This record gives sequence, structure tokens and C-alpha cells, in this order.
Amino acid sequence: MNGAHQIVIRSDSRERSLYRARFGSQTPTVGVQGDVVTVRYPRSPTDDWLGYRSERTAEIVLNTSIPWDFEFRGGASRLLADLRGLRLSSLNLDGGANRLEVRLPPPTGAVRIAILGGASNVSIHGPAAVGARLLVSGGVTNLRIDDRHIGGAGSELDLRSTDYDGTTGRYDIAITGGANNVSIVRRRVQNEGVERDR
Repeated sequence: MNGAHQIVIRSDSRERSLYRARFGSQTPTVGVQGDVVTVRYPRSPTDDWLGYRSERTAEIVLNTSIPWDFEFRGGASRLLADLRGLRLSSLNLDGGANRLEVRLPPPTGAVRIAILGGASNVSIHGPAAVGARLLVSGGVTNLRIDDRHIGGAGSELDLRSTDYDGTTGRYDIAITGGANNVSIVRRRVQNEGVERDR
């Protein structure tokens, strides 16, 4: 996906096609080749990217019968990715993220999540009893991991949950370019729902 702004991504076990989509004010170019879905948005003026202009939220619904790799280029803003019903293989976001919320499924094996180019106001919610590692380069301020809060750290931070080495299903989360207001919270299934602040 190229330049994701004000989009909700979710899954539906009843969906038989690869995806179903309803787009907002900007209509992207969508292509399908085999099992690959490509969404390309036109370049937006800076003020639109920052969310100064009111825009209807786009929604993309994905098929749950296949594993998914996600790749975002050109950054993401005001993106909610509820991936709990999917088999997630990887999530890569190049170009920075602002106001990003991700809800993760139980992993199969080691799953990598990478945010390249900085992260601000990012919330990642995963299931309980799943090992996680967070590697941040470029400094971090106001970081929350489960019940632990870190006000600030230097150029590099490498944290692992106590159960990281003992679990085969785990998440490796990497953020480059610095991070501000980031939370990574693992919850039991019945408590996974979080309120959206949009």
C-alpha cells in the first residue's frame, strides 16, 4: 500500500474474494496479481496528509483463509489495522507512522513488525502470553510496554518480555528514526477491544 491515510483494515471470515473495499474522498488505484493486492494512493498535499481537511474513512476487509504480509510505503497516518482474525506473516511500514493503531492476532512462529522513519502516537495491542521484543533506534520518549512506562531513552533501546525466549510464537517489533508516545500492550482475548481516539 502506498501512502495510507485514514484507513481501517479488518478481516471477515465470510469474505470469499481476496478483499472488499470502500474508499473515502481519495480513490486509489487497486491492482491484483495472484494473491497480491496493491493499493496506490495519489500524492496528497501536506495539509491533507496531516489531517487538516475532513475526509471520510476508507475501509478494506480481507479474506481470512490465507496468510497476509503487509507492506506500506510512503508512511501511514490515522490508520487502524485490526488484524486479529488474520494469519499475519509480517508488517512493514516505510516512511513513518502517526496515529497508528494495530491489533495483532496470536502469531505463528516469529513475526516481524517494522516501522521505518519514526513513530508517533502508535498503539500496538497483542494477545497475552505471547513473547515480544522491541528494538528502537533514534531515541524514544513516553513509551509504555504492558504496565511498564519509560519516560525517555537514548539512541537505542532493546527490550524483551520475560517469556520471549521460551515461546515459538512471538513478535519482533523494530522502530527506526525515533519514537514518541508508543504503547505495546498484551491483553487477554476478552479485554483486547480498545477505544479508538480519532
